[in-house]
Amino acid sequence: MSITLLVILFIVGYAAITLEHQINLNKTATALLTGVLCWTIYALFHASNTNQVVEELSHHLSSIAEILFFLLGAMTVVELIDAHEGFRIITDHITSRNTLRLLWILSLLTFFLSALLDNLTTAIVMVSLSRKLVTEKEQRKFFAGIIIIAANAGGAWSPLGDVTTTMLWIGGQISAIPIMKGVFLPALVSLLIPLIYLSFKLKGNSIAPKVEDTSTQGIQGGRLMLYCGLGSLLFVPVFKAITQLPPYIGMLLGLGIVWVASEIIHKDKDEEERKPFTAVHALQRIDTSSILFFLGILLAISCLESAHVLQGLATWMDNTIGNLDVIVVLIGLASAVIDNVPLVAATIGMYDLTNYPMDHKLWEFLAYAAGTGGSILIIGSAAGVAVMGMEKIDFMWYLRRIGILAFIGYLGGAATYLLVYQVLH
Repeated sequence: MSITLLVILFIVGYAAITLEHQINLNKTATALLTGVLCWTIYALFHASNTNQVVEELSHHLSSIAEILFFLLGAMTVVELIDAHEGFRIITDHITSRNTLRLLWILSLLTFFLSALLDNLTTAIVMVSLSRKLVTEKEQRKFFAGIIIIAANAGGAWSPLGDVTTTMLWIGGQISAIPIMKGVFLPALVSLLIPLIYLSFKLKGNSIAPKVEDTSTQGIQGGRLMLYCGLGSLLFVPVFKAITQLPPYIGMLLGLGIVWVASEIIHKDKDEEERKPFTAVHALQRIDTSSILFFLGILLAISCLESAHVLQGLATWMDNTIGNLDVIVVLIGLASAVIDNVPLVAATIGMYDLTNYPMDHKLWEFLAYAAGTGGSILIIGSAAGVAVMGMEKIDFMWYLRRIGILAFIGYLGGAATYLLVYQVLH
């Protein structure tokens, strides 16, 4: 009875999250309610052994906290760089007026920048840049569409670039160097296929991008904050390899260093002048709602794992579908409709590290599929939703013009991964 209630509650909560805009109810509130109620029902139906339930909750909460602290640190570092306009040092060097060249530059820059930052932040930064460079609205929509694909593809091959890849890294399913080596080429292929098509599509367009004047004086310390911030992010995998401590410790170390740097840069200013450039102000600007959403959904998933629902689902899928590669491809396609965070969290609960150890094919392929599959629909990723709002891109326009290309690119990247894996193993 308790299992049935848990499943029903989770499905209802999941549906409410997916239909967030239709029912006008913030998904964070739904996720928190779902997570708490799942554990409440689980505890009530195991009243005879409440201590065991509390121990299980504490065990899961420690793993969830590692992810949340990592994200909190990373988001604050990025906000500090942005507050000092550090990204302008990169974007101000893009002065090409050639449409095709600009498309490739923006796409590849997004791809690699997303691996260092996160796909959402990178998409926002690059779309903001494209507004300064491309004046024609329809043309800029194509640029925005390819930026979504590039941001999601770039995030898939780096432990820092996408929340789901970060979850796999922190959970011990993947390690930094193997995931970069294994998923880089497939992720790049998933971008190149749409990019090459759009190159031919835009080839005959004679409208040259217009470069606005961006030569205004930058904020003090912008260059130092960029180098310090990106350096701290890149140092996290190195710190983990040297100390064997969890990644969130390295991220918090990096945040502390960047925080001190920001204080030193503006130490001669009065309190009111310093405020916009402080870490305290950056903490107020980060998307706390997203962190609480991850908390709620991960609590719900962990409850299903404790109740052995996910293991049962894995057994059913193995018996029904049979092929693990097909299962991962379907999970990637599902991430175009359903948020990839709970999908990956559920998959982690379905398949344990005993049978599928670190850097197993399952985990690498899952990182690719969940990261890039969200590009197929504009609502399938945080980057897509953000760009949708910024450029007022219609759902059906994206599906017809970009989504089909993203789907072909996704399949092409998946085939590339399987082919390369077959050759190397």
